[in-house]
Amino acid sequence: MKLKNLFASQWGIVGIGVIIGILAALLQKLGNPPNMGVCVACFERDIAGALGLHRAEVVQYMRPEIIGFVLGSLVAAYIFKEFKPRGGSATIVRFILGVFAMIGALIFLGCPWRALLRLAGGDGNAIFGLAGLAVGVWVGTLFLKQGYNLGRSQATHAAAGWMMPLMCLGFLALMLAFPQIQGEPKSGVLFYSVKGPGSQHASLAVSLGIGLLIGFLAQRSRFCTMGALRDLILFRQMHLFSGVLGLLVAAFATNFILGQFHPGFAGQPVAHTMGVWNFGGMVLAGLAFALAGGCPGRQLFLAGEGDGDAAVFVLGMIAGAGISHNFGLASSPAGIGPHGAAALLIGLVVCVFIGFTMRNQTR
Repeated sequence: MKLKNLFASQWGIVGIGVIIGILAALLQKLGNPPNMGVCVACFERDIAGALGLHRAEVVQYMRPEIIGFVLGSLVAAYIFKEFKPRGGSATIVRFILGVFAMIGALIFLGCPWRALLRLAGGDGNAIFGLAGLAVGVWVGTLFLKQGYNLGRSQATHAAAGWMMPLMCLGFLALMLAFPQIQGEPKSGVLFYSVKGPGSQHASLAVSLGIGLLIGFLAQRSRFCTMGALRDLILFRQMHLFSGVLGLLVAAFATNFILGQFHPGFAGQPVAHTMGVWNFGGMVLAGLAFALAGGCPGRQLFLAGEGDGDAAVFVLGMIAGAGISHNFGLASSPAGIGPHGAAALLIGLVVCVFIGFTMRNQTR
């Protein structure tokens, strides 16, 4: 019980944020793309590419960190008796929110974690993304104040709670059965990038080990960037937000020590300088996260502890990655995709529609 309370305490959440920030910066040093030590959206996009859901050759790799997040959370949930299979709360809505969350994130080129890591690496464009994230979450809190909810989840069979962890174990088995062949874009059923950010990665053992550790710690602490902003806006509570600040400061310090801090706007790795679209993309992503009840990292940790609704959101994000790259919605270092602006507008309309129509009318 004392250990359980330590993880959830004020200093516990700060400490876990610091650990995540250090490990994310170290992953860059060990082979992950610059300013992308950990990016849930980018890594799920790479997984979609590895499975052939899109054919953008520079972003295809079965990222072990994502697998580790889910399995580490699963281990923590079992140890502390918090594995609770549940689901059935507006399933299709959560899937659609996951799709548009990914579209918004790929217009910006990063999830909330990567926005923080980009800023910690000196990328000034991340300021627009973080501002957009805050605005999107703020709009989401307006719906929450008006009674928005997706309905109550129901307890279900243990097998249902195991579906996402088993899927991740399957992904890991595919990596082991079909490892990358040097210089080859495909190995068996999996696609691998031979250039670009998808080709940049730490070793399987390191990536998986760090993912397991972060998944374990985040499940215990309820670490969530969206939740941090939501609690700060709604309740003026700094508890979760202090962990986010810990991540930012620790990543900055580690980057500075390792020579990975390069301030500026132009020429930043896997980023573009279109401030309006950096801002707008994260408004959409932040609103989708708020309506779904958690940032993409938190959704993975919830899926690991048996939450089928969170698992559906994760699958929506993976599907959204395929849609983004197949339909020209995702940005690149050259700027926003040819149909990204239209997708952003549609996504905002859909999310606002969901927010208005899923309010508790009895309030």
